[in-house]
Formats: sequence, C-alpha cells, structure tokens
Amino acid sequence: MTTFSVWAPSVSPVRLWLSGDILDMERGDDGWWRLDVPSAGPGTDYAYVLPSFERPLPDPRSRWQPQGVHEASRVYDQSAFPWTDQAWTGRQLPGAILYELHIGTFTPAGTFDAAIERLDHLVSLGVDMVELLPVNSFNGTYNWGYDGVAWFAPHEAYGGPDALKRFVDAAHARGLGVLLDVVYNHFGPSGAYAPSFGPYLHVAASNPWGAAINLDGPQSDEVREYIIDNALMWLGDYHVDGLRLDAVHAFVDRNAITLLEQLAVEVSSLSAHVGRPLTLIAESDLNDARLITPREAGGYGLQAQWDDDVHHALHTLLTGERQGYYGDFGSLSCLATVLEGAFYHADTWSSFRQRRHGRPVNRSLIPGHRFVAYLQDHDQIGNRAAGDRLSALISPGLLKVGATLLLTSPFTPMLFMGEEWAASTPWQFFTSHPEPSLAAAVRDGRRREFGEHGWDTADVPDPQDPATFERSKLDWEEPDKAGHAEILDLYRRLIALRKSRADLSDPWLSKVEVWHGDRYVVMRRGSCAVAANLSASPQTVSLREAPRSVLLATSDGVALQRDRITLPAETAAVVAYR
Repeated sequence: MTTFSVWAPSVSPVRLWLSGDILDMERGDDGWWRLDVPSAGPGTDYAYVLPSFERPLPDPRSRWQPQGVHEASRVYDQSAFPWTDQAWTGRQLPGAILYELHIGTFTPAGTFDAAIERLDHLVSLGVDMVELLPVNSFNGTYNWGYDGVAWFAPHEAYGGPDALKRFVDAAHARGLGVLLDVVYNHFGPSGAYAPSFGPYLHVAASNPWGAAINLDGPQSDEVREYIIDNALMWLGDYHVDGLRLDAVHAFVDRNAITLLEQLAVEVSSLSAHVGRPLTLIAESDLNDARLITPREAGGYGLQAQWDDDVHHALHTLLTGERQGYYGDFGSLSCLATVLEGAFYHADTWSSFRQRRHGRPVNRSLIPGHRFVAYLQDHDQIGNRAAGDRLSALISPGLLKVGATLLLTSPFTPMLFMGEEWAASTPWQFFTSHPEPSLAAAVRDGRRREFGEHGWDTADVPDPQDPATFERSKLDWEEPDKAGHAEILDLYRRLIALRKSRADLSDPWLSKVEVWHGDRYVVMRRGSCAVAANLSASPQTVSLREAPRSVLLATSDGVALQRDRITLPAETAAVVAYR
C-alpha cells in the first residue's frame, strides 16, 4: 500500500491524480491531505489536482521526477537499492581534502555513472571527500544546479535516484566520503510548485535569487520540517556524509532557535544513530564563527564554513586583481592575517560594503579545519565574465606557489575539479531554460550585471548556448599532457606531504606564525615552515631557525644556508626543522 500525503493547509479540495484517475483525498486537522491506495506500488505515476490549476501538479516532496519538474511524480521505493557499504564508517572533516565537482561537466557524459569511472583518479590524488554541486531536479537539462525546484528528487538527466545511490556506494567502496550542496534559501524560477500548496515563501522578504523561504512567518514550522526532512533524506536514504548549505546569510530567520541550530541538532542525532560522522558546512558571507562554534559554547554547532577571505587573499596576491570585493585584499599582511586568523574582515572596515564587517575568530577555541579554504571554486571561476580559471590568469610558477600555500594551510583545503592539473577548459555560467522569456532574461541580466561592473559584455558567453555548457566540460586527456602532468604531480606530492606530517594537518590557528617581506611570505607550522617567493626574481628569506631539510620545492635551485633559504623566482618550498 502507498500512502499519498501532501501539505496544503489553505487549499480545498486537494485530489489525487493516479495514472489518469482522479481520487478524493481527506484533509486532517494539521493541513495534510492523505489517501491510502492499496494498488499503487513503486513506479506508479501520480500528481495532485488543485482547484486553481488546469492540470495536475507534481508532489512538492516527490522522490522521482522522470519526465521533468512540470510533469507527474513517480512512486519511488527508497528501501529497494542493494547497498554494499554496510562497513562504511564515514569520513571526518578534520584532516580531510575536499574536491568540488559538477556532475554535468565532470565527464563528457555528465552522469552519476560516468563520474564513478573517474573516482579512482580522486583516490590517487589523495582526496577524502567529494562535494557535489546541487543535484536535485531543476527545469531543463543542465545548469549549475542552484535553480532546483524538486528538492527531494535527484535530477533525471544525471541518472535519477538509483544512479545517485550507485555513485555514493561506489565512492564509499573506494574510501571516499560524499558531500552534497543543497539550496534552502530560494526556489528556482521555473517549476517551483510547492508555494502553490502552502506558505513556503516569505511574505515580505527576498534575496538576490527571488523570494526568500518562509522560516519564521505564520505556518513556518511545517516549512522548516520540509527542509529538515530533505536534509535527513540525503544523509539517511542516500548515505551522503554531509551537506554544504548554500548562502545561509540569505536566510530570513528571526526565531530564537534558528533553522541552522535545529538542523545541527537533528543531524547530530542521526549521526549517533547511523554510527558515522555527518558534516554540515555553511556558505556564509557574514564572517561570523558563531556558525561553527559548538553548541556547548553558545554557537550553532555546524562543523565548518566556507572562507572566502582565504581565497581573496591568495587570488589578489597571485593575480594583482583588485576590482569589486577584492579591493581590500592583495597585501602580504592581509595574507598573514587570514593564515593566522581565518578572516581578514573581523569587525574591520570593508570598503566594498562601506561598513565594518565580521567578527574576530577565537583562535584557541575554533580549529582551522572548520574553515574550508580554496584557490578556486565554482563561484569564483564561474562568476567571472569568461569563466576563466586561475591557470589562465597567472604563470605556472605562481600557480604552484598558490597550491603550496593552500595545501599547507591550517584550514580544510578544497579543490575545484580540474584544478589539480591546471585544466585549460573554462567553467562558465550555463543554463538550459526551455522558456524563451526566462532564457532571454537570464542572458540579458547577466550581460547587464557585468557591464555595470566594467567588464566587456562581449566576453560574457550566452548561458543558453549549448556550446557554453560543452566548453565547461573537463578534458580528461589533459592530465597526461605536458604542462598539466607536472601540476598534477605537485598536487599529489603536496597532499601526500600534508598527510605524512602531523604539523601540516594540525588545525590549531594559535600555533600558526607568519612573517613576510618584499613579495615573500613564510608560514611556520610547528616543526615545518612554508616559504613562498611571489616575485619574478630570486630571494633569500629568513626562516628564523636552521631547518634540517627541504621536504618539497616547486622548482629546482632551492638552497639552505643555516637559518635562511634561497628561493628562485615564483617558487615555494616546505622545510622541516626536525
């Protein structure tokens, strides 16, 4: 027997469309409409009939949308998949290397099954956890995933629900954890039918992507349960090891107990039940470590948050770019500040925002592994006009310096797919909206936005052009080619070194010491130090103590002289004092 149920507190009547038949449903006092149908097993198509719509609507909690987000839902049996990961004990975030990828562009086929074939590459690289950009259903065949509308249903073009489970199962078999990017701050612009059933949207608040989700208004308790149930579904039914929560600074939530706190409590309970670590990572623009402060210390209790300040400090030093939000970054003192304290803006003036921003991090309380740091990510590449990667902007020498500073930092390093071999393929903003008016609005809006920020709009590719999507796919022949293989080798050696030296994975910020001079920086990590020369000329740099050996260098010609090291141009080296 299948029980069909849908929350529609202010709609009457609600009827069930079941393979062409229309059946009456019964409303409960809680605003839920229910009907038991003995004959409706897995594979049955269904939808709901509302008085104000000419055609049936898909289930807001649909687990399977095989014909797209506008069509009928299909009954899916979550318990039928033959899992083989019963011995999987999970992956903890401390000490981990993350790898962000987009299923649609990670391989030529752009499916979960095709991505499985490349997991061994990640294992050989030294990755511990794979972070997938959003995979829930959106309208169209391909986009970044942040236009999701059927939050409970894996996107059919990627392979649907069983294929996602095959991917997770295969990752676990190789010792890889899986994180999933989820978007709870807005619905996408096409196919979002949940608000037709109930008050899912905030009546008075919006964000850059549309109407905000109703987290604190009338009947918001059920909306919050909708989100929490979705999160627990990915972690429980799909065996996912953690979630990256998109743009939590866009949440409008004035409840004393916020959704983030409520979610952290529920996930910790599930973690205790399944016997493996479950990780919540926030993307936040607030520079407020209360998100990742333990609940016992008065924080929200999330495990980590993305740290854009680390990216900005590295990117501006390596490229010389200073436009927009990069304006306050670019100095060696700025890099030293973030390496020692995670945030640059920590109750300090932000010229971009024209106000003070952020809160200082308690370096003795908050370990560095709770900050996810990166040289590149989907936003920082894809939201450039041409989607050009760092490898297209700087020399191979500086690229190696940046990788060394990232992978020896006290934070949790995250790589963006293809970064490890300096992929030449761009990663551009792409969409496939079927509606001509929406497609035109996205295209024109993106060009207008870049034009307002001084970019040449001729450099902005058409998001709707299929070639934009195709250009963004990785070229898997590159890793073995000259100019790419040596970068891949360096990434492998850096990750192996980080995992072999306890001081390089030690997360305590209070133990990090940084000094710098004219285009050089030195970061002391216990018994190790990382020296980086960012200039176009050789430099001799003080290490303040005589090291025993050079563990790794990004180029030949590095020389030790007592407590000093000579670095060729655009070179970094890791030394051991003992």
